[in-house]
Amino acid sequence: MLHPAQALAAANRPLPRAVSSQRRVLVLGGGGVLGSAVVERLLSGQRFAHVGVWTVQPLQPALRGLEPVPEADWPAFAPDTAVVVFDRERDANGRDLAFGRPLPAELAARAAHLHQLGVATLVVVVPHAPGALPQALKAGLATLDEGAVAALGFRHLVFMRSAQAASAAPGGQSPPERLAQWMLGQLLWMVPQRDQPVRSVTVARVAARLAAALPGSVPGTRVLPPELLWAAAQAPKSDRAVDAWLDGVAPAAIPDVPLTKQRW
Repeated sequence: MLHPAQALAAANRPLPRAVSSQRRVLVLGGGGVLGSAVVERLLSGQRFAHVGVWTVQPLQPALRGLEPVPEADWPAFAPDTAVVVFDRERDANGRDLAFGRPLPAELAARAAHLHQLGVATLVVVVPHAPGALPQALKAGLATLDEGAVAALGFRHLVFMRSAQAASAAPGGQSPPERLAQWMLGQLLWMVPQRDQPVRSVTVARVAARLAAALPGSVPGTRVLPPELLWAAAQAPKSDRAVDAWLDGVAPAAIPDVPLTKQRW
């Protein structure tokens, strides 16, 4: 049943522009658990005529429809949509080494390059379980220059931030201080259910839906709240939570789906 807030927001939303059926999406950071899940979701969604992934080594695609795109070929690929995924490296028999891995310090420069190529829709995906990341990556994510990216003028820009703040390493502390810091750190897990991190498959599903649906929504810069990911996790076969949010419905107003089991 359609929620009244969702119906009202949809009725007041400006008519979207026509979306081309020949859309092209480029993924930066297609390796790793989260990056590969985003690529697979984009391919299975069949909303893009071309799904490219940034590669730094020759790659024989294992997924049908996937197009390896070295940086020198980005202009020829001509993406209208881009997804930047920050994720930790994984060892998959060296296969993931073929994928370009964006660094947090490079975000503003990468975004500027994409904007110059004509990318109008950009989704920046930050892992939602930062405790599992290497310290160097966690420190880099804390310094993301989101303001500089927003100032570039993308028609649609979404930041999918971490649900938990990444804390700095307790370097230089005495053993008792480190123990106290660890005990206090456990309190970070005592957060409301809606703020808990979700599985990578949910993050990938939401990122792919955003990439596909943003051109039909009101232009602007958005920051996706962790509550929306929690709502999306309750209905793994539906995009209604993401669509309602794009229509202007606050996550707290999106009806919950009764849980049969924990999904994170």
